[in-house]
Amino acid sequence: MDQIKHSRRQFLQTSAALTTAAIAPMTYAGIKAKTGANGKLNIGVIGCGGRGRANLRGIQGENIYAICDVNPTTLAKTKNKYPNAKVFVQWQKLLEDPKIHAVTVSTADHQHALISIAAMRAGIHVYCEKPLAHTVFEARIMQDEYLKRKGTLATQMGTQIHATENYRRAVELIQSGAIGNISQAHVWCGRTIRDVKAAVLPKQANKENYHWKQWLGPASDRPYNAGYWRGGNMNWNRRWEFGNGVLGDMGSHLVDLPYWALRLNRPTTIESIGPKPHPISCPAWQQVTWEHPPNASNDYLNQNKKVVWYHGKKGIAMRDAHLQKLVGDDTNLKKWFIGVLFIGEKGILVADYKQVLLSPGKKFKNSTPPQKSISQSLGHHQEWLNACKTGQPTLCNFDYSGKLIEHNLLGNVAHRVGKKLQWDATKLVATNAPQASKYLTKQYKKGWAI
Repeated sequence: MDQIKHSRRQFLQTSAALTTAAIAPMTYAGIKAKTGANGKLNIGVIGCGGRGRANLRGIQGENIYAICDVNPTTLAKTKNKYPNAKVFVQWQKLLEDPKIHAVTVSTADHQHALISIAAMRAGIHVYCEKPLAHTVFEARIMQDEYLKRKGTLATQMGTQIHATENYRRAVELIQSGAIGNISQAHVWCGRTIRDVKAAVLPKQANKENYHWKQWLGPASDRPYNAGYWRGGNMNWNRRWEFGNGVLGDMGSHLVDLPYWALRLNRPTTIESIGPKPHPISCPAWQQVTWEHPPNASNDYLNQNKKVVWYHGKKGIAMRDAHLQKLVGDDTNLKKWFIGVLFIGEKGILVADYKQVLLSPGKKFKNSTPPQKSISQSLGHHQEWLNACKTGQPTLCNFDYSGKLIEHNLLGNVAHRVGKKLQWDATKLVATNAPQASKYLTKQYKKGWAI
């Protein structure tokens, strides 16, 4: 296993050797030319189960040209539904096909960035499930690679809630100044993490003929055991080497709202309170605080901002202690399993996927909603497909979503380091904690390094 060097320059230099297979460059004359004769995109579906199945439904009006999965059962079921699709086990081989216009990436988190970067470098449009990357460095590379190709490639992270009307109306309320200048946004998810009982599971017979080495990808080799992958995201996401816990997963959806509404960019400090860091397992609970500098684009943004995250039983108890008194009898926060609470000088706004509440209720009872400034979405998948064909921008492109994921994953870095980080986003370094560097990236198995 190659030891990764932690300077940004060295990381970028080594990123050219992305995959085990050389990806043939694809030439094209702009986005509009990248469709088949029938005006449909030839799409490669990488990961066909779980979220991959849902993403397939979102794009099924296009030409499902190729499918790829490491689970033979899943692959066979998908092939039965799309009998004309080419079949692959290795995503590297799929990306070599010059007829592919676009791909969806719905694998385990630890391969999201590897596949997406390889696809972009091959001139292929990419829809990638959240979170966009497994490490802070990967999130930054995703931004850089997209920006090199902005205007010729369409990208979208699978933050489906971003396309909903409720989120859009909440953003409009915030950005219209409905609750005045905002100093803090508090974000939570009631989910927790089950303990990881063993770092390495005992060897099992591979009765499923599961393509184990391909699933492991950049992670270190170990004997096959279905206990690593069976159960999907709620299982493997508990382990640092494959996922990033509740914050890495659900933070993609929930921190998205304040990130969008407050036009946040890079944080300057990050602090995490939680259980003692574990070398294998993600934390069962956390309270993470990011501090952001002023954004002078609007009066209500022109002050320092705090974003605070809570998850797990103890995290939610901390949320209640901090926030319930602010909303009084207007709502019982215990009924909000997920949510975002904005603190403004004129009042409070609480939102989740389906509802928005203004507090104090008496004050806002007869308030007039702002004019709609964010148009209705075509649908999260349709936004991306339309962008692939026309060049229209997507809201969750890899620049926006890469910054969001970089922001979130820094919360996990702070947790693992065990101290408040002073963050220099330009140099990608915690200036007060050199030990943080090893958590900004990871070790990649030989042949899989970025």
